[in-house]
Amino acid sequence: MTLAHGDEPTFLVLDYVTITRDPKTALVVAIGGDQRAAGLLQTAGGFRSAPGPRGDYHRLPHALSVEEQRQGATGAAHALLLAGYSVHLDPTLNTLATQDSDRQAAHRHLEQLTSLGSDADSDRQVAAVLTEIAAPDDGLIPRLTQSLLATWASWGRRLKDAGRDPQVAMQLGAIANKLSTLTWQIEQVRNDVDRTGPALQTHPRPVSTAPSPLAAPAVRQR
Repeated sequence: MTLAHGDEPTFLVLDYVTITRDPKTALVVAIGGDQRAAGLLQTAGGFRSAPGPRGDYHRLPHALSVEEQRQGATGAAHALLLAGYSVHLDPTLNTLATQDSDRQAAHRHLEQLTSLGSDADSDRQVAAVLTEIAAPDDGLIPRLTQSLLATWASWGRRLKDAGRDPQVAMQLGAIANKLSTLTWQIEQVRNDVDRTGPALQTHPRPVSTAPSPLAAPAVRQR
């Protein structure tokens, strides 16, 4: 950026570099900048020049892991900032901030739900909190269940391929199955709230028998 007559800023397009992930190819690309910026992208981030429909652009090589992509993008952005360029770095590629920011956002969401549940003074508000917790696919517990299932499947497969006993990994599958059952029970409570109005059901619901840890988890569908 330079100052023109009247002390008004003049923005130079070449001073701006955008580093983001292309949604179609999942490649990390860098757009904008000049020859000096191109050199920094290549030396600090491992980017490569590639022809595009509107001229050359830069991208990270194929076959890099997600963590390697993030490290390259963050390194390039840091070097460009030190050189005086204005940089937009996709937050999901920022190794310096993304993890903590995501964790803090998750904590804030849980704190908000806790506050909403504590302050709920109507059946509708109670049902809204229960929906956030147990909604299919997007609820907190279903997302946790999917994370456990993915970990169980990957871990169990690696143990089996290595000739090791997968029993310890199967425990995650059993836990995911229990969470799925609890999710269904919370959904039923939420539905009861919608049906019964002011009279909330207070009787505890029986919890189903825990599945055998040797059995593969069967996620209950609505």
